[in-house]
Amino acid sequence: VQLVQSGADTRNPGASVKVSCKTSGYSFISVYVHWVRQAPGQGLEWMGRIDPEDGGVAYGENFQGRVTFTADTSTSTAYVEFTSLRSEDTAVYYCTTLTTWGQGTQVTVSP
Repeated sequence: VQLVQSGADTRNPGASVKVSCKTSGYSFISVYVHWVRQAPGQGLEWMGRIDPEDGGVAYGENFQGRVTFTADTSTSTAYVEFTSLRSEDTAVYYCTTLTTWGQGTQVTVSP
């Protein structure tokens, strides 16, 4: 099982960013994909999850309205798109099935 994420990205405040998570080695539609982030000096924060089978989503309280999860079953890839970025969104973003983790994607929000 592997989860391979897109590379690091730097954006201006107010911009959007989309991070991908390409999965392999298991049935993509059989397991939720969760998104978690870790800001500098902080612990892990659960952002939410998507059910790739039907696209059903659940968002963490702090992310409602600014984050969108999608899943492409043709490529077994999950995505998180973040809008209206703020400096405090600077963090490493992870996708995970809870048993396997992606390598993380550094997103830096800076003028």
